[in-house]
Amino acid sequence: MGFFTFILLSLVALLPSFTSGEMEPKIGICYGQLGNNLPTQSKSVELIKKLGAKRVKIYDANTTILTALKGTDLQVSVMVPNEIISNISTNQTLADEWVKTNVVPFYPKTLIRYLLVGNEILSNPPNTTWFNLVPAMRKIRWSVKKFGLKKIKVGTPLAMDALESSFPPSNGTFRSDVSEKVILPLLSFLNRTKSFFFVDVYTYFAWMNQPAQINLQYALLEPTNITYTDPVSGLTYTNLLDQMLDSVIFAMKKLGYPNIRLFIAETGWPNGGDVDQIGANIYNAATYNRNVVKKFMAKPPIGTPARPGVVIPTLIFALYNENQKPGPGTERHFGLLYPNGSYVYPIDLSGKTPKSEYPPLPKPTNNEPYKGKIWCVVAKGANRTALTGALSYACSQGNGTCDPIQPGGRCYKPNTLVKHASYAFSSYWSQFRKNGGTCYFNGLAVQTAHNPSHGSCKFPSVTL
Repeated sequence: MGFFTFILLSLVALLPSFTSGEMEPKIGICYGQLGNNLPTQSKSVELIKKLGAKRVKIYDANTTILTALKGTDLQVSVMVPNEIISNISTNQTLADEWVKTNVVPFYPKTLIRYLLVGNEILSNPPNTTWFNLVPAMRKIRWSVKKFGLKKIKVGTPLAMDALESSFPPSNGTFRSDVSEKVILPLLSFLNRTKSFFFVDVYTYFAWMNQPAQINLQYALLEPTNITYTDPVSGLTYTNLLDQMLDSVIFAMKKLGYPNIRLFIAETGWPNGGDVDQIGANIYNAATYNRNVVKKFMAKPPIGTPARPGVVIPTLIFALYNENQKPGPGTERHFGLLYPNGSYVYPIDLSGKTPKSEYPPLPKPTNNEPYKGKIWCVVAKGANRTALTGALSYACSQGNGTCDPIQPGGRCYKPNTLVKHASYAFSSYWSQFRKNGGTCYFNGLAVQTAHNPSHGSCKFPSVTL
């Protein structure tokens, strides 16, 4: 071996091994199932293929979905539920049984490639599951090896709240309450098994919390003349997503693991939401997700400023608008598809359709914070039995919440369940919103900017 050849090979050996494993750019979709009006699993798989996706993540190990995925070219991520992590962490037999039951029967005809242990575990309040996470991952990994499932990587998706600092990106630091006892052993595991750091990253939430400080186009990955240069690293950023991803890379580097590959386990933008939720609209959702596809399907790959030219596998959240997801209205409006299977907006996850070929999008109307009054009323099609229980709950909270809808009260008439419940919901929300009360009631209520008051009956409201 010549001296220069030796030097060259030595330098190559020192480079991060980002090219190992499957490093073809592939965009996938997160297939959530929290809806009572969704298409069948087999129909859903057809819709996923029609979208041009090459990966799919499910939030369990649904046997019907895994059966429907047999023989397709979709690379599949399945998930061990949060509830059994602690039990698995100390019981190899239980881990073996879970893998044998939920993975082995489908492998390799269903291209299961990633086995995710739990979902955003560190976003939950402090509990023992945090510290059982990596032991459970080790047990699952042992099971994967035992059954000869050679192509499956084991990981766990974490949200950005695993970091206590993400700005500037070079200051990326994991939270002190988990850094040594959870993150360090996790990184060691991922490094040893050549797996990925799976991260759920949403520029929407970062922008929504600081719309005056963060430029919307910067958050949407739109081309602008806005740049940000990290004062420590000297790296220059042209979009918020790169900043957030690099903050994770720098956080891993601080703990001694600079080369673990990233996998975006979730990203997306809501196509709708509550009246008081800024920027959740079809225009922004389509713009963001199309830009994500363009960025991560680019050849040669773009990477991020800290890791230029590196492929980052990416999953967009979500396949459907899911009407049974709890929380704010945005939670039920992340889908690329409506529950009837039609597109919320045209999108091609294969990256083959240039943005210029898409038809015009509806202009956004809520990119500025709403100013005015909002009421909380019964949602269209709300279940009457459940509504009776929700009405009782709202009225039981005291403070005269429902006095005007009692017999003889100014809002008693018309004496209908929907009218009374709408009053109760508005009254409850106006009183308790500052203490965390929401206009949701398990999906029975929605916000409205249209005043439901009538005659002498004035509905309480929230003013933004």
